[in-house]
Amino acid sequence: MEETDREAVATAVQRVAGMLQRPDQLDKVEQYRRREARKKASVEARLKAAIQSQLDGVRTGLSQLHNALNDVKDIQRSLIDVNKDWRQSINTIENLKDVKDAVVQHSQLAAAVENLKNIFSVPEIVRETQDLTEQGELLQAHRKLMDLECSRDDLMYEQYRMDSKNTHDMNLIHVYFGDLQKLSEELAKQLWMVVQRSLVTVRRDPTLLVSVVRIIEREEKIDRRMLDRKKQTGFIPPGRPKKWKEKMFNILDRTVTTRIEGTQADTRESDKMWLVRHLEIIRKYVLDDLLVAKNLMVQCFPPHYDIFKKLLSMYHQALSTRMQDLASEDLEANEIVSLLTWVLNTYKSTEMMGNSELAPEVDVNSLNPLISQNVVDQLLSKYMSTLTSNIIGWLRKALETDKKDWIKETEPEADQDGYYQTTLAAIVFQMFEQNLQVAAQISEDLKMKVLLLCLQQMNSFLTRYKEEAQLYKEEHLKNRQYPQCYVQYMIAIINNCQTFKESIISLKRKYLKNEMEEGMSSSHANMDVILDTIAKEGCSSLLDEVFMDLEPHLNELMTKKWLTGSNAVDTICVTVEDYFNDFARIKKPYKKKMTVEAHRRVVVEYIKAIMLKRISFKNAEERKEGAERMIKEADQFRFLFKKLSAGSGEDTEGLCDIIVAIAEVIKLTDPSLLYLEVSTLVSKYPDIRDDHISALLTVRGDASRDMKQTIIETLDQGSSQPNPNYVPIFKEITVPTLSVQKLLK
Repeated sequence: MEETDREAVATAVQRVAGMLQRPDQLDKVEQYRRREARKKASVEARLKAAIQSQLDGVRTGLSQLHNALNDVKDIQRSLIDVNKDWRQSINTIENLKDVKDAVVQHSQLAAAVENLKNIFSVPEIVRETQDLTEQGELLQAHRKLMDLECSRDDLMYEQYRMDSKNTHDMNLIHVYFGDLQKLSEELAKQLWMVVQRSLVTVRRDPTLLVSVVRIIEREEKIDRRMLDRKKQTGFIPPGRPKKWKEKMFNILDRTVTTRIEGTQADTRESDKMWLVRHLEIIRKYVLDDLLVAKNLMVQCFPPHYDIFKKLLSMYHQALSTRMQDLASEDLEANEIVSLLTWVLNTYKSTEMMGNSELAPEVDVNSLNPLISQNVVDQLLSKYMSTLTSNIIGWLRKALETDKKDWIKETEPEADQDGYYQTTLAAIVFQMFEQNLQVAAQISEDLKMKVLLLCLQQMNSFLTRYKEEAQLYKEEHLKNRQYPQCYVQYMIAIINNCQTFKESIISLKRKYLKNEMEEGMSSSHANMDVILDTIAKEGCSSLLDEVFMDLEPHLNELMTKKWLTGSNAVDTICVTVEDYFNDFARIKKPYKKKMTVEAHRRVVVEYIKAIMLKRISFKNAEERKEGAERMIKEADQFRFLFKKLSAGSGEDTEGLCDIIVAIAEVIKLTDPSLLYLEVSTLVSKYPDIRDDHISALLTVRGDASRDMKQTIIETLDQGSSQPNPNYVPIFKEITVPTLSVQKLLK
């Protein structure tokens, strides 16, 4: 206490020192004293209030404890009195045992008297109940059955209470009421028949269905009452609980399963579309049944039955079981597609469970899959395997059919633009299109797999197509008179290549996503290469056909007969033009290339004729005449190919200029300028070789061996600057040696 006082004094000293730090603060000492006095009075008042509150609480607690002690003493005295009275009444209770037995006996006799009328009239009531059941008066029949069962149950219960071990009397009652069990079973059969046909009954006679539900509800209440009494007494009447509500749902479940399974009217042997029909019937039946259940049946059942939800679950389970059974069968490819399309798409679509009339009770997002993903994957794997073999077979058959067309004696069909074509491309891509459309109905992933499969098989097919086109050409070369329309069908084969290209692009654009296109670009490029190769080889074979007909006329070039007035070039031009009238049926990309190639080959063959040294001009006049003829014929070629390539934008001048340039060398009259003319020729066409120059000078006929050697050596020392746009042509032209010429002679 003293320490506390010291701390208080010290604190006060500090506060006073803090207040009186300046001389002018001494004037406020009185003011400070009054303020501190007010604070002290306030603290003392709060402290007194707190102490008073605690004292009041303690006083109240002591008062309550005192009252509780008095109450406990009163209770103790009362218990002593009760105990004393109970001990005194034990003897009295034992004296009342006879009264108790009399009460029990009276109760039994009262029950017997109450049911006496029913007991004597049991056979009559049983007959009436049977008649009512047969007449369909189910509610009245059930009322009488309930009365009989109530009489039996009361008698058996009283007997059980009196002597539960007396089985003889219990059996006697049971035998007397023995017809009740049979009567109950007959009534139940009638109920189950109505339940089985509930979807029909609810439309024609909904009151009958309501009566059945009322009877079931009555039995459920009796079941509950009997089970409660069993818990209390241990007694339960025979045949209880009946569980008719549970049996009703079991009947409904079996009915739904039978209805789903019974919709298959056909088999694969009788109808190829059996599964499609089966699934469509299921769709229609299920939708109709659920609409009836939603709009009519729910009105006939109590809300707590939740009849629509239970029926929906039954139908879903029955469908799942049926779809599993179908999936386990040995289905064909088209049947797998039908099944998966129905399971994955149709089932949850607006045509079935997603129908707006079923909403909001049916939420398609909450429905479980009809078949597991594992089964779906197995079906898709089997489908892809079957589809692969089918596509291979279809492509092989399509190619065989197309090959038979190639040997026909009639020309192939032409499209709207007049281009020859066969039906091969249309058949192939129609098949691809159909399979892709089918796959797209199932899933995007399957569509991509089928597209990839189609492109892969297309790749292999084009390789076979190329081989068959080559065999077609080789067979024709064995006998050029057969097939009769070889040229026309080879044109159709070439055009098919362009059609295939366009169809592949169209197919990818329609079914392929942009992000997937890069992964298939190599496959597409490979197909383009094969198609271009087929078209190129086809064009080459057609040109071979042309040049085989031109061969005798080409052999006349640069001969004495040619010099004296041969019409070989006229015939060549007419023949080429005649062939190109047919070649006009070739589509533009390939026709354009073919025209250029024909132009090049004509010029090459012409230059080859020069290099063969079939003629050697004897004098300047012959050289002039031959050179002018060459220039004239170059103009004929130029005119011809300009006409054939009209509208293509191709430069037809350059190739014929080579013939003119060679003619200028031959035409030169001053031998001293020969080197200059030849060097000009070499600068224009840098692939010209020494043997070409030697052959050209030999054809001129006035160049000595030394002159040839000098010109060639001089040219070898010089360097030429080739035109970057020049396509080498002389490298294809060989000059025969002297020994070869002798052998030819």
